[in-house]
Amino acid sequence: MNFETYPDREMMMLSLADKIAGQLGEFLRRDGKATLSVPGGTTPGPIFDTLSGVELDWANVAVILNDERWVPEDSDRSNTRLVRQRLIRGRAAQARLVPLYAPADAPEDMLDALSEGVRPHLPISVLLLGMGADMHTASLFPGADKLDEALSANAPILMALRAEAAGEPRITLTAPVLQAAFNIHILITGPEKRAALERAQTLPATEAPVRAVLDNATVHWAE
Repeated sequence: MNFETYPDREMMMLSLADKIAGQLGEFLRRDGKATLSVPGGTTPGPIFDTLSGVELDWANVAVILNDERWVPEDSDRSNTRLVRQRLIRGRAAQARLVPLYAPADAPEDMLDALSEGVRPHLPISVLLLGMGADMHTASLFPGADKLDEALSANAPILMALRAEAAGEPRITLTAPVLQAAFNIHILITGPEKRAALERAQTLPATEAPVRAVLDNATVHWAE
């Protein structure tokens, strides 16, 4: 694990956006395509704002959420809605947003179809993750009903998980998909999450799911 600290959040967001853009550019020049996987939530919003204005061959970039709440896109709780508002606009409007939601009562009903949509865009070129104070990442929550399966080496691409802390049912990329990313960045802010990260390094992934991706990750932190 690499750990990078920044004097303030604004500098961190600008620096990380620049690093992500550079890594995507390398894949686009070499392979003619790239895959970017991003979290929901408001914390990475400034990174999305910056990336949306970067000159890249966005038409050949696939954007995949790390995870999604099982809610329609018009919900305020939708990660897809947030990413469309903050990232898939400006120059980045040409990027392909790969869905992690489809209309159905339960995520299990659509897992196969959604997984087939994700499969052609793997492995992930650049992965940006967040982490909760409970040490969850993506929708890999401590205490989730199928966490052990989602952490296993033979887990499928996507799984539906339920956890008390998660609220709605979630659909998430599983640990082996996250671990296979070529570049892994974890974005955290504040003393509480820095302390949680330090705890995670001493715990198994079943108790601190972010542990599953720490070894090859660069963690970016600002107060």
